Amino acid sequence: VSSCEGEDAVFECRLSQETTQDAQWFLGDVPLQSNEMNEIRVQGTRHTLILRKVTLEDSGPISFRVGQHSSAA
Repeated sequence: VSSCEGEDAVFECRLSQETTQDAQWFLGDVPLQSNEMNEIRVQGTRHTLILRKVTLEDSGPISFRVGQHSSAA
């Protein structure tokens, strides 16, 4: 995903089935939480991360983990 500074960046991960395991988004090794700069949504099997008004400091690998499974962008 590429975004210009000041724009929102949206990441989405779809699971093959709903799960009760904890799902977590990461920027590098830092776990992300929903707050004024990050929005995390869960709609069934669709997990969405929205990074609001990104800056250069927000650049880095984004990953999504559920249990021992992970996906990266």
